[in-house]
Amino acid sequence: MADSNILKLAPDATTPAYRTPPHNLEAERDLLGAILVNNDAFYRVSDFLEPKHFFYPVHRTIFETAGSLIRSGKIATPVTVKTFIPADTDIGGMTASQYLARLAAEATTIINALHYGRTIYEQALRRDLIHIGEDMVNVAYDAPVDFAPKAQIEDAERRLYELAESGGYEGGFQKFSQAMKTALDMAANAYRRDGKLSGIATGLRDLDSRMGGLQPSDLIIVAGRPGMGKTALATNIAYNIAKAYQAELQPDGTMKTVNGGIVGFFSCEMSAEQLATRILAEQTSIASSNIRRGGITESDFEKIRDHTIELEHLPLFVDETGGLSISQLTARARRLKRQKGLDVLIVDYIQLLLGSGKRSDNRVQEVTEITTSLKALAKELNVPILALSQLSRQVESRDDKRPQLSDLRESGSIEQDADVVMFVFREEYYLQNKEPRAGTPEHEKWQLDMSLVHGKAEVIIGKQRHGPTGTVELQFEGQFTRFSDLAHEGHLPERI
Repeated sequence: MADSNILKLAPDATTPAYRTPPHNLEAERDLLGAILVNNDAFYRVSDFLEPKHFFYPVHRTIFETAGSLIRSGKIATPVTVKTFIPADTDIGGMTASQYLARLAAEATTIINALHYGRTIYEQALRRDLIHIGEDMVNVAYDAPVDFAPKAQIEDAERRLYELAESGGYEGGFQKFSQAMKTALDMAANAYRRDGKLSGIATGLRDLDSRMGGLQPSDLIIVAGRPGMGKTALATNIAYNIAKAYQAELQPDGTMKTVNGGIVGFFSCEMSAEQLATRILAEQTSIASSNIRRGGITESDFEKIRDHTIELEHLPLFVDETGGLSISQLTARARRLKRQKGLDVLIVDYIQLLLGSGKRSDNRVQEVTEITTSLKALAKELNVPILALSQLSRQVESRDDKRPQLSDLRESGSIEQDADVVMFVFREEYYLQNKEPRAGTPEHEKWQLDMSLVHGKAEVIIGKQRHGPTGTVELQFEGQFTRFSDLAHEGHLPERI
């Protein structure tokens, strides 16, 4: 029982002192006084300051009442505001009328209104941080048995990021000159970057030419039927971006990416080892099946070893956890950006993610939540998110197997939330399963058709907010799971 008396109040030095939450009484008074004297002061703070940011309840009431009057085209003065405050309110020994009159009498100039508003807002943020910290401690002490610590960590991260992203006084209108400066910086970065692109280069020439690279804050959907090579394309792009990574030290000590990027890869279907094997196969031109079975020569092994040493230093981070919820994915992506940096995020694939709640019978609603959250995450982290998606089986029932936007499975929100929708299509995949009997005229025609599509893939851009749609042809080598640029007739080397 002795421990229970440790925090008992006593007038000695060991007693923990009661600490008043952060606030600034003078700033709250001066801002309210400025508003009551000149209502224009309200508009200097109304885009970020809310009643809840005031520490004193009576100040919240005054600010909310004054704001309602001003927004409705009326004048907020001590006389008009006092009618909305109970007459029997005692404010430090003063009535509401006396207190309002005192605020107006001691008001400072409107010029300081913005400064006072920022001070009040920052003190409110500190109080919110204290509340989150207190909740973390209390929940950790009293958590039920079935409440996992990881769930509490994810909840705390979510609350902290919501706090970081909510409000703020940096938003609102900006001078057009500032927007022009941002556009000029983007052009300068594009000039310095490989391929002279405004976005991050995928390493596939024709695809980059059509898209201008992967643009920050874009949600890019890569969709296709099984066997088309969605994961292979995503892996190729991830490797190309990570390999091209270059950064330079900034004056504040941080690193800024100037080419390529740091890549986060959520592999919900394949293990990290399988992804690594795919990249090794792509880079060494040794079939992944041979690597896995050990069917390689000594020179092959030396080649694999040399490439492994090179790949170890790639800024490519893989999360192979299966059954991730969208809230878990979001928390892990934020953590990666904070700890290692992040320039591109890849998710393989949407249909393997879960909503934030319990498994829903309404899968359409769940996928809607997932795609909306991915788009919000792309904007929040200011990175492109490449998310893979399965297509519905209705593709197989058509003679022309080329996918369309209507083939996206389970939710129209995939098309709605995406900035870019790309389909991976390989005619060869379907044609090779239709081989007629050898020696027949049909077989000869089949051979001709196969020769035209062998080793070719199409990336069909069905939607692009800031660019043209259309089809990009790529070369695909299935045994190496490798996509590469297709050599066009005009770019072929000279024949000798």
